Amino acid sequence: MNSEESAENSTDAENTDASEGQTNDSENPEKPDIPEEQGTKVLVAYFSATNTTQGIAEHIANGLNADIYEIVPEEPYTDADLNYNDNNSRTTIEMNDPDARPAISGSVEDMEQYDIVFIGYPIWWGEAPRIVSTFVESYDFSGKTIVPFCTSGGSGVGSSATNLEQLTDGADWLPGKRLNGSDSQDTVMEWVNGLGLDFGE
Repeated sequence: MNSEESAENSTDAENTDASEGQTNDSENPEKPDIPEEQGTKVLVAYFSATNTTQGIAEHIANGLNADIYEIVPEEPYTDADLNYNDNNSRTTIEMNDPDARPAISGSVEDMEQYDIVFIGYPIWWGEAPRIVSTFVESYDFSGKTIVPFCTSGGSGVGSSATNLEQLTDGADWLPGKRLNGSDSQDTVMEWVNGLGLDFGE
């Protein structure tokens, strides 16, 4: 059993009119107004300590031609950190503290543009890793549809998604789904296409 399974089981230009005051269009050529891109913008955000969740996230992003964003911890998790049998391991300490918020390296550029956000994570101790709470609390998801998904060697999505939902305001959360790291893109997209969402295709 690999370390992620161990941890899991114990749990994206607006063109504006030429500025006023421009008197010589030839000196400041402007393209005609171009309508903004139409359609639904989708982001797939994921945290994956050992690349299991990453594969599922890539299947979704590829299937929807969506943007993808990896939630990267400022301090990467080591194998020792992921040892759920160690009461002093980093993940054990974090998961035992509901207020723990591990720092994230980088951020999503222009979160406002997205209509639908998939959020993926492994199950640790029956919950989403605390770094996913950090991510959820870092942005305004008002008016967006959130689709949580998790990977686990056995545990279901449980209360992990509803606990994350409580950290947001004004977002429409769909029921979470547990997926297997070995699931094919066809299997994953069968679930995605069955959500009843308008992906603008």
